[in-house]
Amino acid sequence: MADRPTPDHPDDPTPDGAAPAGLQLLPITGLPEFRPGDDLAGAIAAAAPWLTDGDVLLVTSKVVSKVEGRLIPSPTDPEERDALRRRLIDEESVRLVAQMGRTKIVENRLGIVAAAAGIDASNVLPDEIALLPDDPDASATRLRAAFADRGLDVGVIITDTQGRAWRLGVTDVAIGAAGLAVLTDHRGDVDAYGNELVVTQVAVGDELAAAGDLVKGKLGQVPVAVARGLRASGPGSLDPDAEHRTARSLIRPREEDLFRLGTDLAVAQGRREAVLLRRTVREFADQPVDPTVLARCVDIALTAPAPHHTRPVRFVWVREHRAALLEAMLAAWEADLAADGWSAERIARRTARGRVLQGAPEIVVPMITGDSRHDYPDERRRSAERTMFTVAGGAAVQALLVALAAEGLGSAWISSTIFCPAVVHAVLNLPSDWEPLGAVAVGHPSTPIDAPRPPAGGGLVLR
Repeated sequence: MADRPTPDHPDDPTPDGAAPAGLQLLPITGLPEFRPGDDLAGAIAAAAPWLTDGDVLLVTSKVVSKVEGRLIPSPTDPEERDALRRRLIDEESVRLVAQMGRTKIVENRLGIVAAAAGIDASNVLPDEIALLPDDPDASATRLRAAFADRGLDVGVIITDTQGRAWRLGVTDVAIGAAGLAVLTDHRGDVDAYGNELVVTQVAVGDELAAAGDLVKGKLGQVPVAVARGLRASGPGSLDPDAEHRTARSLIRPREEDLFRLGTDLAVAQGRREAVLLRRTVREFADQPVDPTVLARCVDIALTAPAPHHTRPVRFVWVREHRAALLEAMLAAWEADLAADGWSAERIARRTARGRVLQGAPEIVVPMITGDSRHDYPDERRRSAERTMFTVAGGAAVQALLVALAAEGLGSAWISSTIFCPAVVHAVLNLPSDWEPLGAVAVGHPSTPIDAPRPPAGGGLVLR
């Protein structure tokens, strides 16, 4: 155990054994019940004549809402009161983030993500419900200015109670601020061990809000506390010109939010958008496809409906015979076009535009096998049976394309193998009753697909 430093030790920060200076949290007691139009600054100044320059007022948002008239008349019947509260939550919300039962986590019009949009029926009269201040940063600025008129230079943080993801319990956070930096950015700084800080940003405003609640409490009728002893410069110091001097600067931009939705809503959105993420991708990045991902997508595709409880679809992964198949299909295509009377130059131009498979990292050829079909004595039913199996094959192909899109892979369904089945059978040495259903080019798209396209309309016909 290290020796206790003596008062005359050159490194002793506390000469004569005195406690080091530090942050103090002081409750302001004796405040009245606030009503719309009351002088909040005057009441605080009267109850705390000991306030001094450099103090930071930590003010519960509820009293700000009261003096600013952000109170909604409410029925006293519990069910009617609850119904009004739920309606107000919907009105104040701009986005639903998560929901469990009747509990809603939403983004309100201030950009704050919290339970119930900040609508609160606690610590108000039984016939009222409180909304958050209309603009908490502006409220903090006005309160700071009111104290400046009294000759005091104080900072102001307006606080509200919120829960936290992955953590039990609630804590106070800053929703309005004026006069001090509420976010300190240490990115690029170097710690005492020589390590550069890469992601460290300190939410000083939230830290002060939470600390203030230790002396305010939820049931103690102490809506204002004071933080005293903040350093003269640096994090938390009074600086009206600081870069991050508003509580809005503590809100993470939606595009940087890794947890923008709750699990249930994210899953539901993914289900709705999975098909819409599929695109026909004709240009692929120079990046290999993970074979396990491709196999997983094929397994998913085989869950598509099929006739007679069978599994008539197979996906042939073309690798060893890829070059031979593409060369043979190109020759067959050129022969067909030549038979149509096309010139060599025209054929070259047309086939040059159709080389999607040549540029794809992987090629999969879907097949319908013939061994599962029922054999009927008449051509009408035999034709219907073939159509039924072809539709089943198309469902499996679509399922594969959607599964690939869900994995971030691009694809293009190319019909070429349908026009030259004999070539496909010969090159790939497949059974004669396997019918190719085109080919699927697979790879990472050269341009990322990060947004679903809008659904097409007009396809539903009512008779």
